[in-house]
Amino acid sequence: MEELFKSVAGFIALGVEASAGLVIAYGACEAVYGAARCAVTGRSKPGQRKEVWLQFGVWLLLGLEFELAADIIRTAISPTWTDIGQLAAIGVIRTFLNYFLEKDLEKYEPRAVETDRAVATQLAA
Repeated sequence: MEELFKSVAGFIALGVEASAGLVIAYGACEAVYGAARCAVTGRSKPGQRKEVWLQFGVWLLLGLEFELAADIIRTAISPTWTDIGQLAAIGVIRTFLNYFLEKDLEKYEPRAVETDRAVATQLAA
């Protein structure tokens, strides 16, 4: 019975990892499109590149959360001490990545909102 649960958890983890890959790939495609649009137009509105970076960061955060969830699912059923150690190391690394990426996003997000307001005010005038 334990092997059945491990097998099912493995398939679920694989599905979650595939979802993470799709989320990150979508974010990367969106970022490439946004960067190309900035490069082609030549004159981008203030903060447009930063907005592309912010959006990509959000997709990366979501993808990292999915990856961590997949690792937890994979290790949930009768883990060995080696599995627990690997999960702890992976969890710490991904948590640090999430923390610093989220901190960067929070740092720059208010500026993007202020830039959007300034542009909206200019357009309204």
